[in-house]
Amino acid sequence: MAKSNKPIFWGLFAAGGTVTAFLTPVLVLLTFFAAVGLVPHLLTYDALHAFAANWLGKLIIFGVILLSLWHAAHRLRVTVHDFGVRADTLVAYIVYGIAGLGTLMTLVYLLRI
Repeated sequence: MAKSNKPIFWGLFAAGGTVTAFLTPVLVLLTFFAAVGLVPHLLTYDALHAFAANWLGKLIIFGVILLSLWHAAHRLRVTVHDFGVRADTLVAYIVYGIAGLGTLMTLVYLLRI
């Protein structure tokens, strides 16, 4: 049986889709509250900075961004294939490379907080 890296990407895709599906509506609602001036104490700069400065907060933020990026990368790869682009290896390198770069940038920025 040939070895494949498909389970890794499908796992990241599935986990990212689940996390994004649960968290995106909440983030939209919180952004709406902030836009209309109903900012609860937990959404103030000091509270969010304290959350991002904590190691657990960094881990949560990193996980959400990582999974969302890899979900979007895989979804984009499949979409490009559906549009008729058959250079799948090139497309995979590009979209997964962007997701990897975004993951690395997220890690660097979180460690700087």
